[in-house]
Amino acid sequence: MNHRRSRDVPPTGYDGAEPKHDPSVPPHSSNGKPHKSRFLPTFHKGQQTPGIAPDGESGRKGFHPLKFMRICARSSSKMSSAVNVLWPVVPAAIAIYFARPEWHLTIFILNYIAMVPSANLLGFAGQELARKLPKVMGIIIETTLGSLVEIILFLVLIVRSVGDENVQVIRAAILGSLLANLLLCLGLCFIAGGIKRDEQTFHEAISEVGTGLMLVAAMGLIIPSVYANTLVQAEPLFRNEALSISRAIAIMFLVAYGVYLVFQTHTHHGLYDDILEADELKDTDRHRDLAKQKLTFTEALIGIAIAIACVALIAVALIDQIHYLVVDRGISDAFVGLILIPLVEKAAEHLTAVDEAWDNQANFALAHVLGASIQTALLNTPLVIIVGWGLNKGMDLNFEIFDTVVLILAVLVVGNFLRDGKSNYLEGTLCVIVYIIIAICAFYYPNPPEGHTSYTTTEAATLGLQPDPAAEGHH
Repeated sequence: MNHRRSRDVPPTGYDGAEPKHDPSVPPHSSNGKPHKSRFLPTFHKGQQTPGIAPDGESGRKGFHPLKFMRICARSSSKMSSAVNVLWPVVPAAIAIYFARPEWHLTIFILNYIAMVPSANLLGFAGQELARKLPKVMGIIIETTLGSLVEIILFLVLIVRSVGDENVQVIRAAILGSLLANLLLCLGLCFIAGGIKRDEQTFHEAISEVGTGLMLVAAMGLIIPSVYANTLVQAEPLFRNEALSISRAIAIMFLVAYGVYLVFQTHTHHGLYDDILEADELKDTDRHRDLAKQKLTFTEALIGIAIAIACVALIAVALIDQIHYLVVDRGISDAFVGLILIPLVEKAAEHLTAVDEAWDNQANFALAHVLGASIQTALLNTPLVIIVGWGLNKGMDLNFEIFDTVVLILAVLVVGNFLRDGKSNYLEGTLCVIVYIIIAICAFYYPNPPEGHTSYTTTEAATLGLQPDPAAEGHH
């Protein structure tokens, strides 16, 4: 490793000798000022770049290709590192998509697999960038970058949708993402954290705010469905009003997300900083984590750019095969959107959260799980609705009754498990079992009749949408 001090990397004020202290002690207080009688980590000859948090200090600057590839291959944990063996699939998947477009099933399988290492790089580079920032801001940035896979998939689905053919898949993917986070990922975190200890504890500030926001988000998501399904029997055009309600809710969700960000990063950031810093003391391998090589700021940005480019190409290839899967292979829209898409788009976030739970960082794991769920509900969902609005697509929140009931039950189940501030492997196993039950139901759930989720020419003209000819025969 290159230890030469660069011109813009000043010494920290001591001679670089290793002080006798516990390297797991957090170097900064919640207000960003150094604690008295505490020392910065000295694993990189005591160098600290101005504006860079000590946990993310690399001791280097610029871009070093070999070190970049070596650090990315090592990744953040053994599980993430194992995923990197799938990288040879990425160029193969992209090449097959362009060279043999008629190989639909092969293209879907290869690109489905290729999405995992691509998303993993995005998650790892985002994590390296987050280490260089204040704790709460870092968590938000890391979670947002993890959600980029989901945002790209949603946008590709709505942009490439002919009429409203992909709307049902997008709606299912929104709920599937929430269920994958709240049931599968949280359950795996509880199991990982409970294997080596009787129980884990987490702070009520993270669990209560997260579950409260999720309950409000769930209510907002199902209101258009309840409205439409209650009144559509009396007057079919009430379904048009559900679209207007969905767009209004999308705007309200964006406002709620903005308030949530201000709450976490400005007015109450000290509380969250203290909670997360205390959680770092519980990290069983923190001393090794501080000592290992890290990406520079430039390398982290390059890693993010490479990952986003790969994810975008793979997303296009995946989306183009959905029609083939549903029509020719008979796989339901519900299973594709509710299970298949969320599993691959959330893979990197899930690996990160489970690794944190394994290292006894329950608050970090819970912040990632609930933070990702909140972003899906309050940011990603409104974004795709507003983009659909701009493209004159009928993207609304008129979910199937099955979807709405499953979402509310999932939020209630998770809220009940988080209520006592403790977790164990039994609760985790139960969450995973509930998710598997939902997956089985989604596999057998039939597709709606053709045109059921589309607007007729009359309805589309009322709302200024693109009409779907397939809807005429149904209505």
